[in-house]
Amino acid sequence: MAKATFAGGCFWCMVKPFHKYEGVERVISGYTGGHVDNPTYQQVCSETTGHLEAIEVTYDPDVISYEELLKIYWRQIDPTDGGGQFNDRGESYRPAIFYHSEEQRAAAERSKQEVEDSGRFDRPIEVEIRPAKTFWEAEDYHQDYYKKNPFRYEMYRVGSGRAKFIKEAWSDKKQQKELKERLTPMQFKVTQENGTEPPFQNEYWDEEREGLYVDIIDGTPLFTSRDKFQSNCGWPSFSRPIEEQRLDMNMDTSHHMVRTEVRSKRADSHLGHLFEDGPKELGGLRYCINSASLRFIPKEELDSAGYGEYKHLFDA
Repeated sequence: MAKATFAGGCFWCMVKPFHKYEGVERVISGYTGGHVDNPTYQQVCSETTGHLEAIEVTYDPDVISYEELLKIYWRQIDPTDGGGQFNDRGESYRPAIFYHSEEQRAAAERSKQEVEDSGRFDRPIEVEIRPAKTFWEAEDYHQDYYKKNPFRYEMYRVGSGRAKFIKEAWSDKKQQKELKERLTPMQFKVTQENGTEPPFQNEYWDEEREGLYVDIIDGTPLFTSRDKFQSNCGWPSFSRPIEEQRLDMNMDTSHHMVRTEVRSKRADSHLGHLFEDGPKELGGLRYCINSASLRFIPKEELDSAGYGEYKHLFDA
């Protein structure tokens, strides 16, 4: 195992983005870079300790590289803001990369230069690259905050301006252009803009053939007809995915509601929502998915479409 240490403003918002990657074993919230031993949250907030709120990532370098972690890090922050991050101001919220070896230092310097050269930002990059110092673990209530307090976490992430900035500043404009050309307007609206297609006026809500439902963006197999049921809601409904690890669940507070959003993990496309009003005999869950986010492959076409390995899912 190896360690990587990053500061990117409020540590509540820095944990979740790393947790979902294979090879990341642990992500801890804490304080580092200052001169006070075993500081408390109140001390660090007083801006008298020299410490920054940070996270310590324990990872397997044989599975995920330090360079990949750096890419994840940059896409969680405003690298041009050296006075804090978003609504959080002051030294303790400054962004920084703390390196644990000369190899990490060199990689961090390269990645910073790449961000500078990308032309994505019209202001200087203000992220410091500093040698790692003692990392002091934060109080227990700060650990995995997004799991313990999902509603408050999501409200904070949105209210602070972080979510909006990340979406606007770090979107892959070239990929978005390609998707806009490849997808129908409804497919783009649903998958890239978190839209919802009309009920009962979409391709698969009443599809009854046996087959596989894959992500319209990258082709990842997500659901099968064996787990599809008629819910009379007007959208395709499934009792379970092929593998839960292929999906991400996020709290969605749009439209004055609190719902669980379903996204495809690899393509990061919006799929639909998860509800707990499904048939009890099937587990009680209803994955309500937009047809526009899916491509249906009939059972008899699995081989020709390159999905022959999934034929066993339809064995009697």
